[in-house]
Amino acid sequence: MSQQKPIISTSFSYETLQETLDIKPKGAQLHIGIPKETAFQENRIALTPEAVGVLVSNGHNVVIEHNAGEAAHFRDRDYSEAGARIVYDKAAVYKAPILVKSAPVVEDDLPHLQFNQVIISPIHLSAMKAEFLQKMMEKRITAISFENLKDDSDSLPIVRSMSEIAGSAVMLIAAQYLSSANHGKGVLLGGISGIPPTKVIILGAGIVGEFAARAALALGASVKVFDNSVYRLKRLQNNIGQRMWTSVMEPRILAKQLKTCEVAVGALGSQSGRTPVVVTEEMISNMRPGSVIIDVSIDRGGCFETSEITSHEQPIFMKYGVIHYCVPNIPSGFARTASQAISNVLMPLLLEAGEEGGFENLVWHKVHLRSGIYLFKGALTNFHLSQRFDLKYTDLNLLIASQR
Repeated sequence: MSQQKPIISTSFSYETLQETLDIKPKGAQLHIGIPKETAFQENRIALTPEAVGVLVSNGHNVVIEHNAGEAAHFRDRDYSEAGARIVYDKAAVYKAPILVKSAPVVEDDLPHLQFNQVIISPIHLSAMKAEFLQKMMEKRITAISFENLKDDSDSLPIVRSMSEIAGSAVMLIAAQYLSSANHGKGVLLGGISGIPPTKVIILGAGIVGEFAARAALALGASVKVFDNSVYRLKRLQNNIGQRMWTSVMEPRILAKQLKTCEVAVGALGSQSGRTPVVVTEEMISNMRPGSVIIDVSIDRGGCFETSEITSHEQPIFMKYGVIHYCVPNIPSGFARTASQAISNVLMPLLLEAGEEGGFENLVWHKVHLRSGIYLFKGALTNFHLSQRFDLKYTDLNLLIASQR
């Protein structure tokens, strides 16, 4: 019985398989609204006329409320010449799908907000309320905060710029309040030949602390920096490029140094929640009369026990003969510089969003931007906020992946 040989097919079918590519979408025309800020003594504006000019020349529309840039000395004419449309009705600005604010969302803003709007603004944790978040969640809003917005080098560009301004400004403010005209000790910050230098204590070796130290050293002051992170103290010394007097937060050493200083700066940060109070009322009562305390950490509660929030109109109060300066938004006092710094970050971001076809596509491609988003289409994606207000938390990465 002959065995049948298996038939081998020699005809092959070569077919090209379909490959799915992540094709870049066509650019979108953005409609951007900039309202005039009325809350938090806000003098800054998030986009300068120059930035608006760049956006308009790239095909985007910008609507700006009348006199929105006035406090930063940017006129309506500057904006209209740059191609923006000036409107007198607040509601018309809020109709823009993208809203750019230099102050946090407040109660007055809520009725004007649109469904599926994108809002780029700061977020003051001390002023944030659960009902604000819930209203924004109901309107399916995507919200990006200045404080957590990262760039591709994984740093926080707006926070860094504002910290640089605050740190540099601190010494100018201290010098002003040490003068006799402001009931200070009547000493020149820094000093001159033949007279011992004024003594400056800085609590915190972050960006504010570094720039405050730079300004104080440039004026000729004696600077002592306290921080519980030895890494940050080393980094500050490396960045400034000279050996400095540094110490960890040891209460007895701190109390001793505060007794003899002319200026004490509180520049401690906090990743979540309140800044720790490291200077007690007793330490302050032992300070020299006429010395100056500047608490830059006041927007997160402050690190001096006697600190109370003050305003740009009434910036100081006296306690134990010590001048306390506790204005929470110091960069707002230097509104034009601060506006330019914010604008330098937001203008390229908006251009990129336009090129990618909107923020949703931009967030898909640029992973580093996700840390800045605390609401995405109405879902709360910031863990700290969800814990604080007991609201449902959604993981942003899963949310974005599920929508693709």
